[in-house]
Amino acid sequence: MLLHENMRYDRIAELNIFLNNIKLYPFMKEYSIKEIHSLFEKGELSSVDLVTQYIRRIEEKDKLTNAIIELNPDAIEIAKLRDEQREKGEILGPLHGIPVIIKDNIDTSDKMMTTAGSLALNGNFARKDAHIVSKMRDAGAIILAKANLSEWANFRGQRSSSGWSSRGGQTNNPYALDRNPCGSSSGSAVAVAANYCTVAIGTETDGSIICPSNVNGIVGIKPSIGLVSRSGIIPIAHSQDTAGPMARNVEDATILLGVITGKDDNDEQVNAESMDYTEFLDRDGLKGARLGYAKNINNAVPKISVQMKNVLNSLEKEGAELVEFDTFPQIEGMGAAEFEILLYEYKHGLNRYFANVEHINDIEDVIQFNKDNSDKVLQYFGQEYLISAAKKGELSSEQYIEALEKIEEARREITEFMDKNKLDALIAPSGGPAWKTDHINGDAHNGAMSTSAIAAATGFSNITVPAMYVSGLPVGLSFIGRAFAEGTIIKLAYAFEQATHAREVPEFIEYS
Repeated sequence: MLLHENMRYDRIAELNIFLNNIKLYPFMKEYSIKEIHSLFEKGELSSVDLVTQYIRRIEEKDKLTNAIIELNPDAIEIAKLRDEQREKGEILGPLHGIPVIIKDNIDTSDKMMTTAGSLALNGNFARKDAHIVSKMRDAGAIILAKANLSEWANFRGQRSSSGWSSRGGQTNNPYALDRNPCGSSSGSAVAVAANYCTVAIGTETDGSIICPSNVNGIVGIKPSIGLVSRSGIIPIAHSQDTAGPMARNVEDATILLGVITGKDDNDEQVNAESMDYTEFLDRDGLKGARLGYAKNINNAVPKISVQMKNVLNSLEKEGAELVEFDTFPQIEGMGAAEFEILLYEYKHGLNRYFANVEHINDIEDVIQFNKDNSDKVLQYFGQEYLISAAKKGELSSEQYIEALEKIEEARREITEFMDKNKLDALIAPSGGPAWKTDHINGDAHNGAMSTSAIAAATGFSNITVPAMYVSGLPVGLSFIGRAFAEGTIIKLAYAFEQATHAREVPEFIEYS
C-alpha cells in the first residue's frame, strides 16, 4: 500500500509540472458533449486541452466550493491516449475524450481512493472498477476526479450538514457560497454547475441526485431500479440505490445515461438492456402529454407557488394537459417502512462491500473508528444510523419483510393512480431553494416538500430540470415516471427545457 501511495504522489508531482508548462488557453464556455465533439473533429480542441482547462478551473474556483475530493493524477495521460486514438480514427464511443467526475463512493481501479468521504476508509484503493466506470471507460470517458459528498451518502447520523464529509470537509453552493449544495451527491452537482467537468455521476437512495441537482441548477436523472448496475458502489440499500447522470442540459444527461445502463452479472437486480436514449430528445415532447400535479406541494413555499404558475403555463403552452389534484397518493406508513428497509440493507450491503477492504471488516469497525477519532469525525453530528443499522438482524427477519410489503403496496397504489388518471408523469417542484449551511442544527429544507421519495421508494424514474429562481437561487421541476419510463420523462423534460431555457450560470457570490 505504501508503494502504491508513493506512486500516486509521484504522478501528482508529474501532473503539476505538466500543468505549469502547458500553454494556457482562455477557459471555454459551458460546452455540451456535442459541441466538444464538434471542436475535436475540427481540430480546434484536444482532450489534453480540455482536461487541462478543467483542472485549471478547479484550481481557480474549487477553493470556494470544495467540490473535488481528489484529482486523477493520470487524467492528462489518459487524455493523450484519447487524442492518439482519435487521430487514428479509433472512436471508442459517445464519451470519447469527455472528462467525467464521479462521486467518491464509486470504485475506480486507479490511483484514486474510494472512501464515501469517510476517514475510516482512507487508503481504500479498489481492486477493480465499478461496472458503470468500466462502461464509461469503454465509451471513451476520462475519469477526471472524485467528488466530495455527504459522508456515507448522508446516512451516518441525525442533524447532518449535506455536503460535509470528514475526509473532504464542507462543499458549498456556487450560486451563494454560504448556502448548502444538498446531498448526498453534493460535489458531483457542484462540479457540473461550476463547470469543473462536462458531466458527472451521482448516486441516490432517496433524493441524493434530485436534491443537489435542484439546488445547484442542473439536470439530474434518478434511473429506475434495475436499469443501472450498483456493483462497485458503496451501498446504502439495494432496494433503492442507483447511480445516475448529472449535467447542465438534458441531452448530455441522456447521453451519459445510455452509456451506464445495461446488465451486469454482479448485480442480479439489473434486468434492462443498454440503449441509446437520445432518440427521445423530442422538442415537441410535451404535446398531448397528461401531467399530474398536486396543489399541496405547489403551495409549500409561497415564492415557489407564485413562479410555479408560470411553469404550468409554459407546460400548457407546449401542449401538455395538466391534471390537478389536492395531493398525490399518501400511503400510511410508507416513510417508516422505507427507513426500516434502509437500516436492514445498509448493514447487509456495507458488510458485503467491506469484504474487499483491507482494514475494515464490518460496520462495527466503522462505528469504533468514528468513536476513536471523534474529534475529526463526529464534531458536527453523530452516527445514529450506523449504530441502528448494526443492531438489525438478517434480511429474512419478519420486520424487514413487512416493510418490503408496505413499499410494494405503495408502488401498486401510485401506479394505479397514474393508470386510472392516464398520466404520463407526475410533476412537482424538485424541492426548495438552497438553505444556509449550518453545522450546529444541520440541514433545513426551507419548508419545501420533497417529492423524491415517490420515485425513490418505489423504484420509479425521476428527472429534475432547472425551472425557476427564488432570490437568485435555482429550483428545478421534477418529472416522475413509472418504472423504466426513462424515455417518457426524458422527452417531457427536454421539451420543457428547450421551451424555457431557465438555467443561469452561477456567480460564486460570497457573503460576509
